[in-house]
Amino acid sequence: MADRLRMADMPHGYENLMRDVIERHQVWAYLIAVFSDLIAGWTSSLGDRVEECQSTRAIAATPVLLIAQLALLPLYLWLFVGSQFDLNLELGRHLPPAFVGLIIVPLILAFLTEKRAENSRKATGFIRFMGLIPVPLLTVVLFVITMTQVSQIDSTGPLIWPLMIVFPAYLLSAALVGKALRWVFRLPVETGRTVTFSLGTRNSFVVLPLALSMPEAWAAAVVVIVVQSLVELFGMMLYLRWVPGRLLPNT
Repeated sequence: MADRLRMADMPHGYENLMRDVIERHQVWAYLIAVFSDLIAGWTSSLGDRVEECQSTRAIAATPVLLIAQLALLPLYLWLFVGSQFDLNLELGRHLPPAFVGLIIVPLILAFLTEKRAENSRKATGFIRFMGLIPVPLLTVVLFVITMTQVSQIDSTGPLIWPLMIVFPAYLLSAALVGKALRWVFRLPVETGRTVTFSLGTRNSFVVLPLALSMPEAWAAAVVVIVVQSLVELFGMMLYLRWVPGRLLPNT
């Protein structure tokens, strides 16, 4: 609230300048925060084209990746953008609940479910079912968030078109980097596919609490989240055919 009051007291010209700086730099937050919590859902969609152990490793690495990238995000922003990116986040209000809700609670529930599955067929079936729904649930969440941001999307129209170039370009470069890593480290083709999907998939809704904690001049950040997620959703559908079919086929 204090941030919003200070922004309201600033001259109109300064607010326009801040908005220009924000629109030029806010995309960095989503390109460098490679949150890969949906990698398990996409790799499981590959079926027998990715070994079960690879999907298991991707799932096991997810909490570590999330924690590490949340910790490194301020450093990344400082390295890429410098002093122009001055985030005054309400850490006590948004980040701890997001950390508990996105990481701690799911880990506890996953542990309890796995323990239950050791002696219950119903629990085993529940685990298999839950492995099928992350991508459909993302579609539903994306639709709901988009509906709540229609007016904001309409007011930031000029910002959307550059994003439609930047984010697909990232998906393409991530695929090529994944292929290069597989060649450099002589990885099995299934491992190379998992690495490629891990590079390409990012759930920007993980950083939604960051966007919501910004002053009003940063409201366009929510639009960036929605656009990135839309591009990623359709891009991953193309990945499912392109990566195992042409980029990293069976040799």
